[in-house]
Amino acid sequence: MDKKDITIFIVDDEPSIRDSLSQLIELTELKVKSYDSAITFLEQYDSTQPGCLILDVQLPYKDGLELQDELVQRNIDIPIIFLSGHANIPLTSKAFRAGAVDFLEKPFDANILLDRINEMIERLLVTWPEIKNKKDIFEKYAHLTPREKEIFMLIVNNHSNKQVAKILNISNRTVDVHRAHIMEKMQADSLNTLIIMAMKAEILNNGDPI
Repeated sequence: MDKKDITIFIVDDEPSIRDSLSQLIELTELKVKSYDSAITFLEQYDSTQPGCLILDVQLPYKDGLELQDELVQRNIDIPIIFLSGHANIPLTSKAFRAGAVDFLEKPFDANILLDRINEMIERLLVTWPEIKNKKDIFEKYAHLTPREKEIFMLIVNNHSNKQVAKILNISNRTVDVHRAHIMEKMQADSLNTLIIMAMKAEILNNGDPI
């Protein structure tokens, strides 16, 4: 992957801001997509596409911090630069704690913004393979049934088949069948592989992340 594969997503409810940002970024020969609300972005965003997000804090219906929270809940790892005309310390701190790259006040300096975008891109070029691998694991996990997810969590937390059967009040044979389905759906060739996948996707002790 290189820079031409990365899209800069803009979410701002002001058409003039969206237009000026799009024109500025397109001058650097990067791909740009803009949205007028967090809801529209969530409806159209494809998380398999590598990208960075420029996000206004003050948005109707769902604000920028709420969108950031929802992306975290969906286990979507995308670098974010926040823009705000009313920045304050608690707001900024919350954004950074949730993983924001930067928080710029409007009106912003175009050169500083471009520098921050380049920093995001350089970071994404390094981290994208890991992000993609994590997403692939989540997609496999999402295809497990609720019962298979229960058993998945127990076996990756070092419960034997016998212990799983006792905890869930099911037969050992039923555990064996579910475990075989889990291994097949997760494309894991051993328990160690399954545990490593759970650790990489950060679901080892966190319950159902989907």
